[in-house]
Amino acid sequence: MNTQQKIFGVTRLALGLIFLWAFIDKVVGLGFTTCRDVKTEVVTVWCDKAWLMGGSPTTGFLKFGTDGIFSDTFQLLAGSSVVDWLFMAGLLGIGLSLTLGVVVRFASVAGVVLFSLMYLAVVPPEHHPFIDEHVIYALIFLSFLTMPVGDWFGFGKQWARLSFVKRSFWLQ
Repeated sequence: MNTQQKIFGVTRLALGLIFLWAFIDKVVGLGFTTCRDVKTEVVTVWCDKAWLMGGSPTTGFLKFGTDGIFSDTFQLLAGSSVVDWLFMAGLLGIGLSLTLGVVVRFASVAGVVLFSLMYLAVVPPEHHPFIDEHVIYALIFLSFLTMPVGDWFGFGKQWARLSFVKRSFWLQ
């Protein structure tokens, strides 16, 4: 494994762990972003914002984090159980896929879609005329489509040997 492969393998793994952590924090409210009071910086574990406690994992961003030309559209989606379930399924699916190094193509496309939507929710960005972290993350996901990143520090090679995976471009 060369240096480039090691860097991309670690990048894939780190990004997967970011998604998994976001999923877990939103489900149970571990006292990080989900259960932090922005005004007082008070952190509570298992607060009412946790998904298991009846909170909506998308309301905070969609209601208060959106800004720009499409913000009204995204704010209308705040609190929708369909949007919550799709978002949480995306976090878990992308997180597991990237962490394990399997189904990376599908997860990469899902990541590009997710970050493109999040970009549209804040366009134009606050600190640059057209580029922000959502664009950078989408570009990282696009780079994952061009190489076998699941093979490096992941189970991609073993996964690719399975017969049902060999028959599907998207499962590879």
